[in-house]
Amino acid sequence: MGWLIFLLVVAAVVVGVVWAKKHFRHEIERAKRINRANKNQ
Repeated sequence: MGWLIFLLVVAAVVVGVVWAKKHFRHEIERAKRINRANKNQ
């Protein structure tokens, strides 16, 4: 039973990461650009 719960948690984390990357890619790219600009100053 423990393994089943563990696998469900891992699957939920993977799905969450994929979903977040798909939906927040623009925000992440913008943050990276802002960070690079701040480092160059």
